[in-house]
Amino acid sequence: MSINKLLPLAEAAQRYAGDGIQYASGAGLPVGADAIAFGRELVRQGRRNLHALFHCNTQQLNLLAAAGTVDKAEVGFSGLEGFGFANGLRRVVEEGKLALEDYSNLAMALRFLGGALNWPFVPATTCIGSDIQQRSAFAPEEYPATGKIPEIADPFSGRTLGAYSPLKPDLAVIHVTLADPEGNAIMIGSEWSRFELSRAAKRLVLVADHIVDTDCMRQYPNLVRIPGLIVDAVVWWPFSAWPAASPGVHDVDEAHMKLMNEWLATEEGTFRYIDRYIFSYQTVDAYLNLIGQDVISKLEDSPTRFLLDPFRQWILDRAKVEQLQAENHILKRAA
Repeated sequence: MSINKLLPLAEAAQRYAGDGIQYASGAGLPVGADAIAFGRELVRQGRRNLHALFHCNTQQLNLLAAAGTVDKAEVGFSGLEGFGFANGLRRVVEEGKLALEDYSNLAMALRFLGGALNWPFVPATTCIGSDIQQRSAFAPEEYPATGKIPEIADPFSGRTLGAYSPLKPDLAVIHVTLADPEGNAIMIGSEWSRFELSRAAKRLVLVADHIVDTDCMRQYPNLVRIPGLIVDAVVWWPFSAWPAASPGVHDVDEAHMKLMNEWLATEEGTFRYIDRYIFSYQTVDAYLNLIGQDVISKLEDSPTRFLLDPFRQWILDRAKVEQLQAENHILKRAA
């Protein structure tokens, strides 16, 4: 028996994202696939005091930080690659409004793996002896910060290791290229820690570019990196990674990446950005109109678009997706 887990974006955020939770989002690099549309919805719904766990900072965390949605964050990288440092994140850290705990990318990947495997701690050598180990934004007066990455001895070799706390976020929201209504998902492009994060989280919401028939997952079972068994809800939202890229679907919107980072650099610019690019739409159509059809057409004409070709025959049309959403919404309300 198939289980329909499709929910509208606003309902998924309202149902699963509360104030004060540990919130993680998966992305392939800072400018790669991330569920930025879900972050916009968190801002719209006025969420506060989130503790963010991001393998890499993205424009989503940049926005959440600038908007005051997040007051703690742990990341393995805090820039935006070719688009410079994340100005919104930097501003609120410098203003003392957000405590940013820094780790290496390897450390974050291992911590998500530890959470997925339910380890009590994660033994590793990365960061040992560096200021990443010895300084903590969560204990700024303590140096060295012995509670951040405590040292332990390898019982076999006697070598000094670091003991990392595993990451088990209350909610993970992961962008995927393709998902079926049951929550089985395929990711095209860099995966980073989305596989481990999906297993570590207590609750899991997928935000998909396309909803496909389950026959697609049966055709390519080896590509299904996230099984529906661990998924709580599936959201269909085209261009949900915008202005970042979604390999196979659309390229990065370089102009908007620069504009977004420029506006988030100031409080006034952040208010302007939220008003213009969050509160100005409620529906998918209004969101896509905000991006602009000319921009969408240009971004869809991506060198990676051939990657989606093997799956196109199973993509459900919008009418079918919205029908399934409505059916599940009725069932949820009845329950």
